[in-house]
Amino acid sequence: MNRKGLALLSLMLATGLPISLSAEQNHVIVVSGLGGAQEYRDRFYEWSIRLVDAAIDRHGIPADQVVFLAEQPDRDPDRIRARSTWENIQTAITEVAEHAAFDDLVLIVLIGHGSFSGSVSHFNLPGPDPTVVDFAVALNELRDQQVVFVNTATASGEFIAGLSGPKRTIITATKTARERNETKFGEFFVEAFAGRVVPEFETPTATNSVNEIAIDDVADANKDGRVSLLEAFDYTRRQVARVYEESGLLLTEHAMLDDNGDGYGSDEPDPLTAGADGRIAQALFFTPSGRLTTAELETDDPTLMRLYAERNAIEKRVLAHRTLRDGMDSAIYEQELERLLIDLALKNREIRKAEDGAPQP
Repeated sequence: MNRKGLALLSLMLATGLPISLSAEQNHVIVVSGLGGAQEYRDRFYEWSIRLVDAAIDRHGIPADQVVFLAEQPDRDPDRIRARSTWENIQTAITEVAEHAAFDDLVLIVLIGHGSFSGSVSHFNLPGPDPTVVDFAVALNELRDQQVVFVNTATASGEFIAGLSGPKRTIITATKTARERNETKFGEFFVEAFAGRVVPEFETPTATNSVNEIAIDDVADANKDGRVSLLEAFDYTRRQVARVYEESGLLLTEHAMLDDNGDGYGSDEPDPLTAGADGRIAQALFFTPSGRLTTAELETDDPTLMRLYAERNAIEKRVLAHRTLRDGMDSAIYEQELERLLIDLALKNREIRKAEDGAPQP
């Protein structure tokens, strides 16, 4: 961007003038790894397919921007693109890199088993098991995109230090590679975006009774009709802890999130603290940008309408600011981005308080 363009865009950011920008697109790669026992094959498949279907049907991501790789492609050939080998994962990442635009969101989710050899962590696949180093090389193709990498497997903790960097949000089911017990993280992370299925009531027909199914957006903490990566992480972490506590078991998995690029994860990210983990994740959504939330479509409360508009204005400024990255001093760029994201977190908190006090429909 030349100086004239930079100055003009900076003025628009400062004055709040409208900015015409294309909506960012979301791209999803779901990898269901080696199951081993049939119990795990079934479990990983069910979690994966719920996430894939939610991406397309609930969040409006185009089907050609959702890739599902699994151990047994013949189990669901209409949904599964190919077998979940390391070669096919690399191909999927390369294809996304070729088609994704600058700052598009690329969400990569690994569902399966992990292992630790004593020196390096692996994700278990049919064929050779890739290491965290292998994934680090593959993700270099996505330098221009916002990358969210989620490893729901056992022994996944080392992936934070190995993959952390600018424009990356790394989430792992465990704190270290030595947490090797079966993880429950994947089930609830999928539920955060797919919603919890709740039987509402039965509608009898002439021949039988059919259960009407309602979906409860359990992870949508501020009830704005969309789930951020931070909301998904917080919800999943709480649900995992609840299951262990109710079962009387010692918690053997400690989920971590890193989005500030320092290589250290946080189990309780705080987007309101400058420099802390969580400030990027709270501004990344599974639902592509540019779509009105359920709350925005349904409310007629003037206070909420104003607050939603103010939040949308901040989100547009975040989007616009990201276009300045290559023409701006990196320290100044990061400082302004952090300020905008803290403003966004504060606005979300203000909206939540207003929604709590709003009359119920």
